[in-house]
Amino acid sequence: MSNKSPPPRPAPRLYLATPVVDDPAALQAELPALLAAADVAAVLLRLKETDQRTMITRIKALAPVVQKAGAALLVEGHPDLVARGGADGAHLPGIAALKEALPSLKPDRIAGVGGLTTRHHSMDAGEIGADYVLFGEPDGKGQRPSSQAIAERLDWWAELFEPPCVGFATSLEEAHDFAASGADFVLVGEFIWADPRGPKAALVEADAAIKKAHATALAEQNPVSGEHG
Repeated sequence: MSNKSPPPRPAPRLYLATPVVDDPAALQAELPALLAAADVAAVLLRLKETDQRTMITRIKALAPVVQKAGAALLVEGHPDLVARGGADGAHLPGIAALKEALPSLKPDRIAGVGGLTTRHHSMDAGEIGADYVLFGEPDGKGQRPSSQAIAERLDWWAELFEPPCVGFATSLEEAHDFAASGADFVLVGEFIWADPRGPKAALVEADAAIKKAHATALAEQNPVSGEHG
């Protein structure tokens, strides 16, 4: 039994980032069809900065729509608004923000983290209780690592650590590559909303791309021909 290989990783799932939301009405109308069309595990709500009461009202408008579709709603930043708005968790920008937010989010809500510039920071995040780590998002100046560097980081993490890893994809090609590299989730956003065919077509295509990449990677690991010599 000792030489039995570990079970294959499940296929990656999509994590959909919203545009920056001011008036949630259009998104409220659009999300049900989007979430029904593809395998979306979670939605990252990016709120326009305003007063707390208004932001809570916006979370409350969108949380039931997302949750009814079987997905989780996470708020970008603002962990203090998560429970009051009925969201499922928060995405936090770095270790310091994660540490500060954990007491208010745990054990009932999700605490994800990005802004992890080094492998050491990533390991620290996993150790202190992050529910996932995100690699590849742009920094404050809009800079991000190369696609290859992000894929390598995902591969490293998937090989060694238990918490899920998320790849921040800015194109269909990156979504495919990050799924092939071992991402558990692929975060997609701007290129989905900007697609001239509409977000639904783009989301369905991204879902198919990550599932195909995963299936190809599995087939390469486990050739049907079995053991050779």
